[in-house]
Amino acid sequence: MPDPAPQRPPLDDPLDVQRLAGAGVEVVAQSPSTNALVADRARAGAPEGLVVVTEHQTAGRGRLDRTWSTPARSALTFSLLLRPRVAAEQWPWLPLLTGHAVGAALGALGYPAGVKWPNDVLVEGRKLAGILVERVETPTGPAAVLGIGLNVRLPADLLPVPTATSLLVESQERGVDLPDRSTLLLALLERLRASYDEWQGGGEAEAGRLRTAYADACVTLGLDVRVELPGADALEGAAVGIDRHGRLLVQPVGAGGAPVAVSAGDVVHVRVR
Repeated sequence: MPDPAPQRPPLDDPLDVQRLAGAGVEVVAQSPSTNALVADRARAGAPEGLVVVTEHQTAGRGRLDRTWSTPARSALTFSLLLRPRVAAEQWPWLPLLTGHAVGAALGALGYPAGVKWPNDVLVEGRKLAGILVERVETPTGPAAVLGIGLNVRLPADLLPVPTATSLLVESQERGVDLPDRSTLLLALLERLRASYDEWQGGGEAEAGRLRTAYADACVTLGLDVRVELPGADALEGAAVGIDRHGRLLVQPVGAGGAPVAVSAGDVVHVRVR
């Protein structure tokens, strides 16, 4: 008799509500967008550190209002509220810090994750996680909402595009144990909070260390890229560095002189040529 077909692992992995509540994480069964929910809480006076995770995000958003959705209990979708005290000129580093921290946390779990500038988390060119950081004006000052969507249990045939991946797929390919989503969430939050605290309290020295660490993890550097800018011709050239403001430095094709610095807020898309 032929060997039985291998069973597909369960798509869903319910969050451990009691365990997460003990860590100060709020679990909601369903939400159109955890970023929108946390932004509303921020305007109502919620303190820094609020975390909301949902079992099913039905209208998630990425950069430039791109949609992001996955089957219930298959992904990890959550938002974290921060109220940074650093100078306004340092705020553009928050998306990069977030992507780097997520990649580092996954690396510690056995997944060789890198960051595509500014903050997509990839494994060998395949997108594993997307991040959306939004500034919110509140009665007590500006706040930041860090939204993270991570593919966890999606099998290869359910991934939305060929360039996507999931922890399940990577675990099967690499022989890595797949953590449950609650354990994964707590590991990500621990790394995010540590990185944020170091960045806030470390001054110029820590800013320099973050810049170096981010550049080391950024898979965009060293590649030829095409940067699509709104209302302008695309910029083609080599990604050669990250400046002190977190901007990507691109040396245009056939041009001498200083590279062009582009900020995440000005970019529609960065594509490898």
